[in-house]
Amino acid sequence: MAEFDFPDKILPLLVQPAPYKVAYGGRGSGKSWSFARGLLLKGIATPLRVLCAREVQKSIQQSVHQTLTDQIYKMKLQSVYDIGKAEIINRKNGTKFLFVGLSDLTADSIKSYEGIDIAWVEEGQTITDRSWKILIPTVRKEGSEIWISFNPELESDPTYERFVKNPPPGAMVVFMNWRDNPFWNDELEAKRLEDKRRLVQSEYDWIWEGKCKPAVEGAIYFSEVSKMEADGRICNVPYDPMLRVHVVYDLGFNDEMAIILAQKHASEVRIIRYFEDTQRTLAEYSADLRELRYNWGKVWLPFSDGFSKDFKSGKGSDQILTALGWDVAKKEEVSSVDVEEGIRRTRLVFPRMYVDKTNCAQLIESWKRYRRHINRQTMTAGAPVHDQYSHGADCTRYLAINIDKMTNEGRKPMPMVASYSPLDDAVGY
Repeated sequence: MAEFDFPDKILPLLVQPAPYKVAYGGRGSGKSWSFARGLLLKGIATPLRVLCAREVQKSIQQSVHQTLTDQIYKMKLQSVYDIGKAEIINRKNGTKFLFVGLSDLTADSIKSYEGIDIAWVEEGQTITDRSWKILIPTVRKEGSEIWISFNPELESDPTYERFVKNPPPGAMVVFMNWRDNPFWNDELEAKRLEDKRRLVQSEYDWIWEGKCKPAVEGAIYFSEVSKMEADGRICNVPYDPMLRVHVVYDLGFNDEMAIILAQKHASEVRIIRYFEDTQRTLAEYSADLRELRYNWGKVWLPFSDGFSKDFKSGKGSDQILTALGWDVAKKEEVSSVDVEEGIRRTRLVFPRMYVDKTNCAQLIESWKRYRRHINRQTMTAGAPVHDQYSHGADCTRYLAINIDKMTNEGRKPMPMVASYSPLDDAVGY
């Protein structure tokens, strides 16, 4: 490798001014070392303050400090740069490289980095929306730039959404792969071929081809979501007026309330809509659902929560929804299994599922990010994590364990109950 060579594809990002410069793609493309080289050379030509940022940095070893150090030696720049433990400084003109973890910063603490010329954000796929909202307003010096390098993970990640799917004005965005690296060698090729041999296709595509994952690493339904995408079952799923629409609840008030609307045709399970919200009563959800004017089937509630009485009203969710005119499945009709058995049954139902990609986007996201606690000492998986993604997954589980009891038979269309005043404000679920 020549001392100052770069892959052709990334050269425009290094030489042309732009407020945002984005290089993303798979392993072995040369993104990171090209950015490191480019910044070191710029730091010789002009005095710069360069902020090297990532989402989490508990130690300098987690930063790009080593990448910059390696390139200083490769380009024989030891006489120019002093490599300190916490910063790298050009001893001739004062160019300084600083290192920071964005998750530790606040809108106030990041002010100490005002005056930055270039912010290099490495592993951009991990940067949260909160961190972008803190960093971007800080890098505002005239002519300042934000450089971003990353291997994409999910299409819905904030960095991918912000800079690839909807790039801001003036952004330069380059997709790079191992094929674009002119310095590709036999050692890297051997690693690539070994991964191609032993990994499943979706994992290989993510690592080496720079494709987005179907779900996060360790997601409980990773394989199931991967298969759904491969089969084209995340698609447009229209409402069929000839089929009943069953309503499945994961109850919550201060916590999220999740509602799945599903139709069943032979063995197919068609998920046509998904709702998730907080701080709303069952009467409010009922009114929203009625506006859809669907051919309603039964309402399916969780075995325990759905039939327990609220201490304020003395009524259960089943009683409230029945009073609102819904055909609520009786407790003895509802399946009751523990979480792990429910997950097992849900996996068996996934191959039958079709889900509307637009009206159920939030539900699909919950499947992609529903994961287990990991014991960091033993690296063993534990119970599922209860977070913003678990509500949709729990609701899917309730659907799956009851799906074979859902039919297209039933009573006549329910009456249009306008309101139910005794309980509307008394209980959220």
